[in-house]
Parts: sequence; C-alpha cells; structure tokens
Amino acid sequence: MVRALVLAAVTASALYLPLQAAEVGKPSPEFVIHFNDGSQKLLSSYRGKVVLLEFLHTTCPHCQHASQVFSQLNTEYGAKGFQPIGVAWNDMASMLVPDFIRDFKVNYPVVFANRDDVLNYLGFSIMDRTVVPQLVWIDRKGVVQSQTPPGGDDTLLKEPYWRQMVDKLTKEPGPAASHKAGTHHAAHKTANSNQG
Repeated sequence: MVRALVLAAVTASALYLPLQAAEVGKPSPEFVIHFNDGSQKLLSSYRGKVVLLEFLHTTCPHCQHASQVFSQLNTEYGAKGFQPIGVAWNDMASMLVPDFIRDFKVNYPVVFANRDDVLNYLGFSIMDRTVVPQLVWIDRKGVVQSQTPPGGDDTLLKEPYWRQMVDKLTKEPGPAASHKAGTHHAAHKTANSNQG
C-alpha cells in the first residue's frame, strides 16, 4: 500500500515538471509566439538579437509600467539589436492585448500564450506562487542570461538592472552568420509547418 502511494505521488509530481525550461547559462528552449492576427513565430527566429521576454498580465500595474520602460529601451537600443517581446498570459489575454498596446503606447510586439506553455517555458510548477512580470533575458546566441524567480526579485525587476542588461548584452557579439542563417531558415520552416 505504501509503495502504491509513493508511486502515485512520484507520478503526480512528474505532471508538474516542465518538459524543457529556460535555465540561466543554457540555450533558451523553443517557444511559439502567437500574434493576435493568428500568425505564429518561433522564438529561435530572433537569434542574433538580444531578446527580452516579458511574461505579463495586461491588467497588472507593474507589467504596465515595465512595458512603458521597455518601450523606451526599445527606442534607445532597438537599432543595436534589442528586441523586447511581451507575452500576455492572463485570462482572455488575446482579447486584451490590443487595448494594452494602445493604452500604454507599447512599441514592440505583445503576443499571447496559455498558462501551461508559459509555466513550462519558465520551468515553474503550477504550485508556484508566481509574480508578474516574469523577465527572461536572452543573448544574441540564444542563451538565457537572466530570469526572474517565481516569487520575483526586487533587483531584477527594477529599471537600473534592465538598463544594465540591455547595455551589456547589446555590446556582445552574435552568432556566426552561417549559423544564424541556417537557424533562422529552420525556425521559419518549422513555424510555417505549425500554422496549418
């Protein structure tokens, strides 16, 4: 009987573990970005750029403020390869994103995703108490350089840190041109095959 309970507990806990999660110092796992127009794009297609994934709730005041700061950083550093991407994952996010972009004058893509996909990407359990925004900084080579822990971190959720990360990562070199082109082609082909 005890053996059966232990087996049931282990099996149940495995259901809460992500298949592949973002981890600092390792290549970012793939993530499908869903745009409001119905199109999709793979995160890997941004390789060569410094990507900030801002996992947000459109109704969260902290997320709204962060999006305004990231819009300013996008204006300042976009030409240097900085690419913020907002990923709304609150209830009815796909319906709320257009108003969020308009009301907060966001000048970068804000897309939507379901809760399970976001938690799997972040490596969080559904049992974790998660604050928003959740930020994942990815360098030009596709390696995760920083990630907010589930409960947040005051240092990682402040503008001075964001400016430091953008400045540092935009100064780093990207992947070799041949690798970049091959990766982009494969990602584009995969994204198109998922749209049918």
